[in-house]
Amino acid sequence: MIEEILPPGVTSSEAFDDAAPAPLFPAEAALMEGRRERRRRQFATARACARRCLADLGRPPVPLLPGPGGAPKWPSGLVGSITHCEGYRAAVAAPASAVAALGIDAEPAGPLPRGVLALIASEAELARLASLTAAHPAVPWDRIFFSAKEAAYKAWYPATGIWLGFRDADLSLSPAGTFTATLRPAVPPPVDPEYEGRWLAGPDLVLTAVAREGGGPPRAPVPATISAAALS
Repeated sequence: MIEEILPPGVTSSEAFDDAAPAPLFPAEAALMEGRRERRRRQFATARACARRCLADLGRPPVPLLPGPGGAPKWPSGLVGSITHCEGYRAAVAAPASAVAALGIDAEPAGPLPRGVLALIASEAELARLASLTAAHPAVPWDRIFFSAKEAAYKAWYPATGIWLGFRDADLSLSPAGTFTATLRPAVPPPVDPEYEGRWLAGPDLVLTAVAREGGGPPRAPVPATISAAALS
């Protein structure tokens, strides 16, 4: 699924359960000490997806440990992102020479918990979401909105080291399966603060991805379409 919203040059791997054995490096296993078995299995499957991405790029398997901000630290010369939610785990990676920033997020397709949207969206964003909901009421716009902000932050933070809150990004979704996030950090940003991405909504999952081309402005996303199931 995730490959549908990724640009050329980004490798991906995904899993829909934790059935396949997924051994961890000792340093990774130490991170999961004391965690629930379900969380450990999710973590291990997601790391297995990441190592398949490394293999696709001709890199050996290595521990992927949290760096500053908690995001996995990828081997030198690579950018990547990992996500997991109920029923889905995925990882993406690409050479940093081709892709400067990369972020993905997966969420269940149901509505956000009550009160969350008001905490993360501005009045202008709420108005845009209301218009989208009126036009396409079967689409989980609030969940897509949340996921897209997560993906934009996952692309932003490893590239800049600058923390952002949800209200520090102005996000605009398109029914064509794309979105634009304009990030507004408290300090002058070292990179172009506008990110473009793509989203995909199915009956059970919402997926979002941001990929910025290396050495230049954001990559123009390839047009996508809302899934037939979402619009039915």
